[in-house]
Formats: sequence, C-alpha cells, structure tokens
Amino acid sequence: MTTTIDGHDDGEVTRRDFIYIATSAFAAIGAAAALWPAIDQMNPDAAALSLASIDVDLAPIQTGQAITVLWRGKPIFIRNRTPEEIKKAQETPLAELKDPDAEIMGATASLPATDQNRTKAGKENWLVMIGICTHLGCIPKGQGAADNKGPYGGWFCPCHGSIYDTSGRIRQGPAPRNLEIPPYQFVGDTKIKIG
Repeated sequence: MTTTIDGHDDGEVTRRDFIYIATSAFAAIGAAAALWPAIDQMNPDAAALSLASIDVDLAPIQTGQAITVLWRGKPIFIRNRTPEEIKKAQETPLAELKDPDAEIMGATASLPATDQNRTKAGKENWLVMIGICTHLGCIPKGQGAADNKGPYGGWFCPCHGSIYDTSGRIRQGPAPRNLEIPPYQFVGDTKIKIG
C-alpha cells in the first residue's frame, strides 16, 4: 500500500469521505423532495381525469327529445331525431352548406359535411355534438321543446343570429363552421361513451 501526504493509505475510506458522500446523498434526496410538489401539481386533478370520458344512457330520451350533458366543461347536445329531421338533413345538398367540412374532432382527414358523416351508421337518429356556437362561443337554443329552432329545425343562436340545421350544420348567420362532433362511440344499443 502507498501512503498519501496526510498519512492515510490510498484504498482506505476516511471519515471525511463518508461525510462527503452522505452529505451529497442527503442533499440530492432533499432537492428531489422539495421539487416533487411542483412537479406533481402539473398533473391533472381527479375532477379533470373523471371528465376525460363520460358514459351517457340514451334509453330515457324519446324520439324528438334532446338532452345536454357536460364533457370537459363543454355542453354536449344529444338529440334523438325524428325520421323527418333525419330525412331533411340527409336530403340537404352539400352546395347549400356554408361549411363543407363535417367538423369531427380528432379526424385525420377532412370529411364532407353529409349527415352520414356526422352520425354513426345504423344509429342515424342520434346526433351528438358540442353545443357551442362557432362564431363567438355562445350556447345555441334548440334543445328544449319550446326553443326557437330556427327555419331549419335545428338550433338558433340568439346572440348573433347563427342558424343550424337538424344535423348541426351552419346554414345562416355569422358562424363560420358547423357545430363540432366530439369523439364518441356506442358501447351498447342505448349507451354511448364520449371522449
């Protein structure tokens, strides 16, 4: 063994070495413990996580009725459309539409704004969309039986006069886009999962 200037052997661990290592480890653990609350607060809280997706039971909604549910803090309009409303929406020529895009959230490609693209195959009576006017973010009327649904039988935004048809497509007024379709799927005959 070789001896260093201070009289210790090279391979020997001194008390000073142990104190340096212990102090460094303690400081690292303390820094991590101090930073954890700041890092953890960036995670979404339980309320936000619970709204990431919601299940909606459609069984109580009769033909011609509509409900509004909240998803991620946004009103979602769900309407059980009548055969007349479906027919009117399906027969609308695309050339008459102000916005030719179906406006489906999360779609990888732009789809034409046909009624078939805005509903699910085999479940055309169910229209599910975000109930926020695309002009200035107002909530259109048309969910209640006594509401003014406008000349196209859909929704009417009284703030600035935007008028939507029975498929939620903008037909008149200042709104530039159709009402958006949120991501949803049927998880049963009368149950959907939004989100």
